[in-house]
Amino acid sequence: MQQITIRPLDAGDRAAWEPLWQGYLTFYKASLSPETTDTTFARLTGGEEPMGGFIAQRGEETLGIVNYVLHRTTWSPKEICYLQDLYTVEAARGTGVGRRLIEAVRAMAEAKGCFRVYWQTHESNLQAQALYDKVAQKSGFIVYRQPLP
Repeated sequence: MQQITIRPLDAGDRAAWEPLWQGYLTFYKASLSPETTDTTFARLTGGEEPMGGFIAQRGEETLGIVNYVLHRTTWSPKEICYLQDLYTVEAARGTGVGRRLIEAVRAMAEAKGCFRVYWQTHESNLQAQALYDKVAQKSGFIVYRQPLP
């Protein structure tokens, strides 16, 4: 059996990344325009934005992706890392791929001198929470949103 590799996402990964991105959106019952997906991938891989990602693969098979955003915070002079999107194919769930993707983001954020890594998940995503409860602390905060035109 081939070893799983976790590596930074790059511009040549579009064909591998997009099906998992679409799987992530489907999981959360969301849809985005092709233009938004194009912009997102360009931001993740273009090197101009404080964004990036990692991809998990076994040979040619893509098992998971994670996207992150670095931003300023009022709580520290250091940047903070928002782990925005994490998705693994169903067959990879519970195998350690998600944990390794989180660890890749953590290592990158630590190397960049970030204050912390944080993320959120839907309250119904119990399988993900089983992992998250092992690798992080719940903040106790509730997220509110105000859509803008």
